[in-house]
Amino acid sequence: MSARLTSPSRRIAAIGAVVALVVALVATGIAIGKNTGGSGKREPAAGASGNDAGNTGPSAAERQKAYAQLEKASVRRTGDDPLAVGKADAPVVLVEYADYQCSYCGKFTRDSQPELIKKYVDEGTLRIEFRNFPIFGKDSERAARASWAAGQQGRFWQFHDEIYAKTRKGDALAEDKLVGMAKDSGVGDLDRFRADLNGSASEAAVKKDQEEGYSIGVQSTPTFLVNGQPIAGAQPMSAFDEAIVQAKAAKKSEK
Repeated sequence: MSARLTSPSRRIAAIGAVVALVVALVATGIAIGKNTGGSGKREPAAGASGNDAGNTGPSAAERQKAYAQLEKASVRRTGDDPLAVGKADAPVVLVEYADYQCSYCGKFTRDSQPELIKKYVDEGTLRIEFRNFPIFGKDSERAARASWAAGQQGRFWQFHDEIYAKTRKGDALAEDKLVGMAKDSGVGDLDRFRADLNGSASEAAVKKDQEEGYSIGVQSTPTFLVNGQPIAGAQPMSAFDEAIVQAKAAKKSEK
């Protein structure tokens, strides 16, 4: 199954300069949601020539400007965010847009996330901010709302990792199954969990994450932004290492 969006064009909302800058990046093949081995697939923009000879593309300064705009549009740094791990003032923030039925999102959670936490989060370099970006319909939306509900009791990451412990789709994400996973994840008040899952606050929170992603052009899952620099699809750890080191160095040079 491809994690390609089928939403109306209105969802790829415009936020002025950000979209214009992202369009420039599309032409050089580093657009958000580009097919780079993940579960998403994105067709080249009309007229784009990739990295063919003769296409110099945007300069390094223009790219950094684009990344800065994307960072501003996506990073929250809210100290009490239950869907985040790491210091709010960490120099590098990785924002992840994911769907709980996305197998490549699960692969990242199982393979790369623990290493990122051990290597960068624990030392204070990195903060990870998760965004619910359900694109596979009602089952995905229910799971997203359930993860938010678990977060209201301080068990978001435990619940998140439990869902992604194996690939779960369809009926495996029915409400009763989600309640069972919440119990296994240490969520104490299951009645409150059910109420939060079905409440308007969880609906609004998931919608906010979705609209943020749409507004900056996210088109597939998983999509990551490292201080605004897009990384799309299931990438090796080396891709995250490189992006984090570069982002940290760029932040240091700003001071």
